[in-house]
Amino acid sequence: MLAELNNIKLDKEKTGFFRFKRLNGHYLLTNDLGNHCLLDPIAFKDFLKGDIEGTRPSKNEELLNAGFIRNRLDLNGLSSRYSEKYAFLNQGPSLHIVVTTLRCDHSCLYCQAGSKSLAAKGFDMDISVARKVVDTIFESTSPVITIEFQGGEPLVNFETVKYIIEYALSKNKKAGKKLSFSLVSNLTFMTKERLKFFMENNVIICSSLDGPASLHDKNRICAKNNSYKNTVKWLKAIINEISRNKKYKGKTNALVTITKSSLKFPREIVDEYVRLGLEGVHLRPINPFGVGKSKWRKIGFSGKEFFNFYKKALDHIITLNLKGKDFYERTAKIFLTKILTDKDLNFLDLRSPCGAGIGQLAYNFNGDVYTCDEARMLSAAGDESFRLGNVFEDGYAGLINNDIVKTTCVASCLDGLPACSKCVYKPYCGVCPIYNYVVEGNIFSSMLHNERCKTNMLILDYLFELMQDLKTKSIFYKWVS
Repeated sequence: MLAELNNIKLDKEKTGFFRFKRLNGHYLLTNDLGNHCLLDPIAFKDFLKGDIEGTRPSKNEELLNAGFIRNRLDLNGLSSRYSEKYAFLNQGPSLHIVVTTLRCDHSCLYCQAGSKSLAAKGFDMDISVARKVVDTIFESTSPVITIEFQGGEPLVNFETVKYIIEYALSKNKKAGKKLSFSLVSNLTFMTKERLKFFMENNVIICSSLDGPASLHDKNRICAKNNSYKNTVKWLKAIINEISRNKKYKGKTNALVTITKSSLKFPREIVDEYVRLGLEGVHLRPINPFGVGKSKWRKIGFSGKEFFNFYKKALDHIITLNLKGKDFYERTAKIFLTKILTDKDLNFLDLRSPCGAGIGQLAYNFNGDVYTCDEARMLSAAGDESFRLGNVFEDGYAGLINNDIVKTTCVASCLDGLPACSKCVYKPYCGVCPIYNYVVEGNIFSSMLHNERCKTNMLILDYLFELMQDLKTKSIFYKWVS
């Protein structure tokens, strides 16, 4: 069929812009709005020739509504939908990651943050830096602000976390932004009093849970405490507190980092999250940053190996849903929201351009500012290539107008990347210049040997394959509704 298509003269008067690929005997079409249509070979051939009436009436209507028929486009309507869907691109940084300390009690196999021991000196953010960081955050033009605490282990420096929350809330009385807080913690230093404070201020609490006890404790080593028992104890306590506290508007979740050891346990990892009563799981492959890079041969894997794991886990999740258990996988949910709705969740790693500098900023304990958390992780390994400045030396405008921000924007704008601009999944995907820099030595990836790209393509192929089953598609619609 592909050979036959080469002999067809494309009717550009009737056929609107599209990208396509052969998928399971059909042709998947997408356009820049994120609309898609799946055509059988005969219908696709008719479409290319401009014989729109030659396709089945239902497909003709689908092509028309999705904006694939050029001479019948509702340009005003499509333009309005496009502007609304990607409005966040014009708003400025909304996610502000604050590292209150680099000290931590864990020695995780894949540590990307360059964490220091609890006994280390000079790695805590003091109040003067914290105040200046918050002042800088509130200069963002975004009407939505999320301050996310990371480390190290942020609760090691709880007083600074507490000060930032209280000072930000005070500033926001005048600023009037949609302000929220998120804490990423291993929960070792959580107490009832601290939990009460977070509940009173609607702080979203997120921990790391890599699966069952043996797997979690193998990945996340803690010399003085049993990491798994402590994490599960506090996750249960937080979930119980949320169910009792009707005034609390936040939530709790957990993050799993997939290592080579995890690949054998797709069902077990999912079941652990279900057992704890969490809403979903985000199956994230380990990145080759920090310690993870030096141990890659031991704990890393290929994109195909990860996908084989991911496919088994997703199949298990779908089976659970078919049995009546509401539970989602977040990577799939992010992609499906773009595919099935006019919304975009603004997940900063999967947008064009990516969120580096224009969607997020990361603030180190000493006030140094980076394009994103990945850039801050790179700094921990001694590479300051993506440092934008310091809150005491550079104003917000200077940080945002830094050439590094402009360069990462260009490097992550898919329209300017040859392999990405032609890809059928361009409307749903995104690249990470810092990942490319670490893996390939160049922020502009060739994509020929990019495992991140391979993983995303395999997942998207599978999602479109799964959507051909109506029961599964109804589950996906429930996830994104």
